[in-house]
Amino acid sequence: MAKHHRNARPSSKRTSIYDDITNKIIAELEAGRVPWVQPWGTAAAKAPLGLPQNAATSRNYSGINVLILWGAVIQHGFPSQGWLTFRQALSLGGNVRKGERGTTVVYADRFTPEDEKKRARETGEEPQAIPFLKRFTVFNLSQCENMPEEMVAVAPPPPPGQIEPKVEALIKATGIDFRIGGNKAFYVPSLDYVQVPPPAAFFEPINWHRTALHEISHASGHHSRLNRDLTGSFGSKPYFFEECIAEISSAFCCAAMGIVPTVRHSDYIGAWIDTMREDSRVIFRAASQASKAADWILSFLPDDQSSVDAIEAKTSIDRRAAA
Repeated sequence: MAKHHRNARPSSKRTSIYDDITNKIIAELEAGRVPWVQPWGTAAAKAPLGLPQNAATSRNYSGINVLILWGAVIQHGFPSQGWLTFRQALSLGGNVRKGERGTTVVYADRFTPEDEKKRARETGEEPQAIPFLKRFTVFNLSQCENMPEEMVAVAPPPPPGQIEPKVEALIKATGIDFRIGGNKAFYVPSLDYVQVPPPAAFFEPINWHRTALHEISHASGHHSRLNRDLTGSFGSKPYFFEECIAEISSAFCCAAMGIVPTVRHSDYIGAWIDTMREDSRVIFRAASQASKAADWILSFLPDDQSSVDAIEAKTSIDRRAAA
């Protein structure tokens, strides 16, 4: 695997977490593998499609950790999307098998230096906290033993016939102005509407839903919602940054809903690589914003099929709209 050495500060005795992870992602992209689009449903992926989850707390991992853990699942052939720390495995009555190597994930936090606290007291201003990342190690459930049976059981995938109606109900529930027509998919920030070509324009019907989730991800950034910078002109760094957010967000949404993610803008990969080389923290920010976007979108997900049916009956998406 190719390695790209980044300029590190002379005083740093070890490579920063940002550099370590960004270099791995760049190497993956240069090899033609997109970290947020893994080969789910093939022989290369033994784990079911879904978001990685802490098996002890049932909380989904977010941001850059999703990309890290998905990569580990594929690389090592793990059959589970569940993860635990060493101590969590012990607390549940099990243990990590001897000789197993964990996967490093990160935790973002902030701290305020004493000098900054003193300055704030003297000036009456708010102290400025400094963000930092902390490394910690997790193990896949398949690397553990003596765990409770219900924890290692794999949930069945959703029936294919239930996926598409659920996506359409979700789109309606967001309240975003969603129009069908034309021959291009796009979001217009100034007028706050999404337009996607009719399903008949797509070779595979499920690609209509993937595209819709990508554009809805853009719309989540409107100032009335998550308030991201959507002012970047085509080809600019802000433009490619927002496209990266939408790509990753739609991948997270797809995975959560049982749809295998795909790359919508493979022609942007070169620009993403260049941007990451210039700033090793950009993929962390993009993945973090993508998680927020996916969380916002998925918060409208109906809880059960009866809710889907009710939304569909009330106001369904006209999938027959003409171009």
